[in-house]
Amino acid sequence: MQEFFSSVFAPIEAILGFILQLLYDLTDVAGFGSYGAAIILLTILVKMCLYPLTVKQIKSMKAMQELSPKMKKIQEKYKDNPQVMQQKIGQLYSEAGVNPLAGCLPLLIQMPILMGMYYALFNFQYPTPEAAEFLWLPSMSEADPLHILPILAAVTTYLQTRQTSDMSNTQMKMMAYMMPLFIGFISWSFASGLVLYWVAMNCCQIVQQWWMYRGKEKPNAKKADAKGEED
Repeated sequence: MQEFFSSVFAPIEAILGFILQLLYDLTDVAGFGSYGAAIILLTILVKMCLYPLTVKQIKSMKAMQELSPKMKKIQEKYKDNPQVMQQKIGQLYSEAGVNPLAGCLPLLIQMPILMGMYYALFNFQYPTPEAAEFLWLPSMSEADPLHILPILAAVTTYLQTRQTSDMSNTQMKMMAYMMPLFIGFISWSFASGLVLYWVAMNCCQIVQQWWMYRGKEKPNAKKADAKGEED
């Protein structure tokens, strides 16, 4: 299965691997040749290119969160009449100008690129053992011996999720805690170069979301419009 998906994303993997090598050469010209720095730069570059899609995805998520209290009232009021409930929810979406599927398309477009990035780093062969060293890491092709990166992966995943999660929703609150633990667990044995990419990606996402929400109230269903949908 691993080989199948690797072959599917091979073209994107090849392009990203080529760019990674160019970025390494750039750091080498700057006098500190580092594949670790190249991974971080590549992650930033990818996130910048995907920023317009990220904006659409986050705006859609935010719009859905703002409608959540009204949806709950409709679901409670028409719980015995599913057909009317669906009509009222559809009407709510229409009046608010919200498409519940709008957040899926940007994610679907991003996924091949992100998966290509995953396989580019998963299959990357460092030219020498010295080239695979980065900061405290003796080799980015092996797991972090100090487990610093897995912990950072879990923490940044939590912070990134918390920024856009409705913590008044029990399921989303559980996901906000369970997902970071899962990411930290699987990162424990992953190649540290791959985990470095995940941490860098999360940090970029945190900054992007902060930029989008700056000066605005943090998304929270408890602070959403209390008037609700009375019809």
